[in-house]
Formats: sequence, C-alpha cells, structure tokens
Amino acid sequence: MIRPDLSLPIPESITAAHFIGIGGSGMSGLAKMFLDAGIRVSGSDRADSDNLRAIAAAGATVHVGHDAAHLGDADTVVHTGAIWPENPEFVTAKQRGLHVIHRSQALHWLIGGRRLVSIAGAHGKTTSTGMVVTALQALGTYPNFVNGGVIEQLGTSSASGSDDLFIVEADESDGTFLLYDTAIALITNVDPDHLDHFGSDEAFHDAFIRFADRASEAVVISSDDAGALRVKAGLSHQNVITFGLAEGADVRLTDVSTAGPVAATLTYQGVSAHMQLLVPGEHNAINAAGAVAVLLVLGHDLADAARAVESFSGTVRRFELHGAERGVSVYDDYAHHPTEVKAALEAARSVVGAGRIIAIQQPHTYSRTQHMYREFAEVLEAYADHTVMLDVYGAREDPVPGVTGELVSDAFADQEHVHYVPDWQAAADYTAAVAREGDYVITLGCGDVHLIIPQVLESLRRATGV
Repeated sequence: MIRPDLSLPIPESITAAHFIGIGGSGMSGLAKMFLDAGIRVSGSDRADSDNLRAIAAAGATVHVGHDAAHLGDADTVVHTGAIWPENPEFVTAKQRGLHVIHRSQALHWLIGGRRLVSIAGAHGKTTSTGMVVTALQALGTYPNFVNGGVIEQLGTSSASGSDDLFIVEADESDGTFLLYDTAIALITNVDPDHLDHFGSDEAFHDAFIRFADRASEAVVISSDDAGALRVKAGLSHQNVITFGLAEGADVRLTDVSTAGPVAATLTYQGVSAHMQLLVPGEHNAINAAGAVAVLLVLGHDLADAARAVESFSGTVRRFELHGAERGVSVYDDYAHHPTEVKAALEAARSVVGAGRIIAIQQPHTYSRTQHMYREFAEVLEAYADHTVMLDVYGAREDPVPGVTGELVSDAFADQEHVHYVPDWQAAADYTAAVAREGDYVITLGCGDVHLIIPQVLESLRRATGV
C-alpha cells in the first residue's frame, strides 16, 4: 500500500496521463473524464475486466499487467493507494521525474474551481452520490460527477456535465477527502473504520470535523448516527443541516414503510412531502433524506427534491440482482463493514417474504477482520438465516497469521448458522444444497466475492436441494 503524499505538487497542465490500476470503478471513471477533457490517457491493471475494456473503447490505451514500458510518453502518472511501492510503473515514473500523483489529486485537478458537493461517510456515500446526481438530472441540471460505483440507470460511475456543479464521492479511507475545496459537505455517518490509516477513533472523527468545517457553504449531516452527532458537536460551522429519523432533524423522516420499496414522509420547515423509492431498506430512506437536504441547499424546494430522488434505481454492487435458479434469487452487495452488512441484510429481509436469507460473506482486509470479527459474527447471525463464510480478501495487506474467515465463523454463538468453506466451488455447491425455493442468496464484500455468483447459479441449476 502507498500512503498518498498530498504535499506533492499537482501539475498546472497535463497532456498525457497514465493510470496505474485503471480498471477500478473509480479510476476508470476518472480516466474517462480526463479523456473528455482532451487529455491522452493510458493505463494498466493486473487483470482484464469490463471496466478495462470500456475505457479502452472510450479511447484510452490500456494494458493487462504492469510494466515500465507502459508509461509511454506520459507526463503525469495517477495511482491509487492499493498498489505496492515496488510496482514497476510507479518506480520508473519516480525515477524519470514525472508528476506522480494520487487519484484524489488528479480529481482535485479535474474539479478546478467548480462548485463542489463532497459526499463522505463510512457507509452509504456511493448510493447517496448516485441519488444526488440522478435527482439533479431529473430536475434538469447536468453536473459533473465522479462516484465510487456505477450508477445503474446511467451505466457509468462518472461523467462530464454541462453545469458548473461537481458532485464527488469523497473518500475518507486515507484522509484524501481533506484535499478538496468543498462548498457543500454531506456526511452520511461516521462509523469508525480504516483505523489502519487513522490509528484511533479520535483521529477518524477529527478528520471528519476538519472536512466539514472546511465547507464554504453548508454541512449536511446525519441526525441519527452516533459518530455523526459527535462530529456535529465539534463543528464550528455556521450552516449545519441535519437529516434523519431523530425528532429534531431539520429534514425529518417519518412514517417509514419498508414493505417492498421503501416509502416515507419528509418534513422540512413545516412542509411535508411523500417519497417512495425504487430501492429497499430503511437505510436508503435515510440516504435519500440526506440527498434531499443537499438539493434544498442547492435551491430546490422540498416537493421537487423528494420527487426527483425517487428516480434513483440503484448502483452496481448495492443489493444487485444477478439471476435466479430453482426459485432462488442471487444478489450481490458491496457491504464490507458490520453496519453495512446489517443494512444490506435488513433490506433483503424487507422484500424476501417467507423466504430465507443465505449470506456468502468474504471478509475484506486482515486488519478490519481482526478488529471486527466479533461484530461481523453477531450481525450475520442475527440478520441472516445461514452464512457461508469464505476466506479474507486481503486487498493491499499482507496475510496475518490466524486471521481467516474461520476467525469470524468461530465467533458465531450457534455453529448451525454458519459454514466456513474456503474453497469457492465447494462454497457454491454447499449454498445450492442448502437453498430452497423463495430464498435469497446474497454475496457480501468489496473484494471479488461477486465473481462466485456464476458458480452459485450453476450449482443451483445442478442441485436438487436438501
């Protein structure tokens, strides 16, 4: 892992940019916007992917695998924190004296002086960003945007717009959200995470306080999340708007119905509007309230804002249906923190009816698993009917002895509710054997767990059930 050095100068002009890790959803979207700006783009990734092929079709020169020769005549190299310092392209770029910048610095360069809405939080920021973007488009505004995931109805994670407004999902994981010149800051929640970077809960919360207080126009923040309330108490900002279920929220949710697509009443300054979303789960009603609050700050009235946010149909890898076999529906969700897992499973429970929920969990990173394995076990045991536990997706981290999926499964109080299966084909076969008509299978994790879905569907086709 490479920690971003935000003190490094950002070039005033860029002619040719090379992206290390261009296949990631955020990086490919950023690269597409560089192409839109008339910059020559190249890039590499360790494996082929749909994102890699899409950015190549858009005009970028792409390579599978990393090699110094791929740099070509680039004057600027953009990287993520997920690459290793020994990456040959990264090393050679440094040796050649090229501008080597973190993706957040590239985004900062791209934003320029536009009016910026930065959406941050431990959970829900990708969905909230998608809600703000699609609602603005429904209201006739076409902002520039960069999201961390593909917005389903737009088929992209980023786009250059015709408006001076710029909407970004601001990543708190490595502190780079402090780089941006934010006008409106939306904070969905502040549930401690990424402690491998921040070191303590206090440092994590302090970063959010600094992020919010830097906003030049307004701070929109949850009224319900304990961490958000702690951040709010530390703010010196003069224009803070709260949203959520709490009685004192400025944009308040009431009459929430989660039977199917979630519906609720929104009230602001004595005026109320009904809202019915296309996506399930109380957490999405809360996300929508935050998006509506941002739209209010941008000058839209409550009724129009509530109606516009209803157009959002979801983001890829957020409770996304991939298929069904033998009456068993197979979903995927990016959830990789206990709070996110709980929200995803609650959303599934609200629409599964009489069926059961079978979770296939892939823990993400050794540090998070070691820190939160008990919380994962508690949530999975409480909200899924059965859990199939895979091994840890290490991402940027080296393995830690004893930290595996079995660490989570062993923490279940009732071992009948969990089955640790590190082999993916065996996990798919076991899932298919357990599942019965009406059940939902949902893969959980932000690594590559979604790649098991074709195996699960094939196993379901072959299986007779138990």
